[in-house]
Amino acid sequence: MSEAKPRAPLFLPPGKGRAYEMGRIQAVFKADGAESAERYSISEWWLEPHTKGPGPHAHDEDDVFYVLEGTMSFLIGETWRDAPKGSFVLAPGGVTHDFENRGPVRAGVLNFSVPGAFEAAMPGIVAWFAEHPPGDTRLVSADLL
Repeated sequence: MSEAKPRAPLFLPPGKGRAYEMGRIQAVFKADGAESAERYSISEWWLEPHTKGPGPHAHDEDDVFYVLEGTMSFLIGETWRDAPKGSFVLAPGGVTHDFENRGPVRAGVLNFSVPGAFEAAMPGIVAWFAEHPPGDTRLVSADLL
């Protein structure tokens, strides 16, 4: 058994971390990569009122969400559910999921991604959102008419 390299403790005051701006969405990474020895990623995701999220997607990692403020709507599999402040949501690896803020106030979630090293994907995600700005949940798609 090899010895793990000791990690330094980490303390971040409120609002601090590595921020990624994506129009009406902001992600703030608290711990990832070296801080977690690649075991997990912890970030906050904040969506302005009536803001769509990343769109339905799936990946191998489990995604765990805890609603910090407001009400976030989650797609897990084929079902949307509203999750008010204090709600816990687990999207197991391989399960299609999405989130959006359908409410009138800013909403935020604390996200745990297991295993970690998720932050390395953020430059590509930021670039994708620059080309595909988050939509408004109040707009009705012409496809639905």
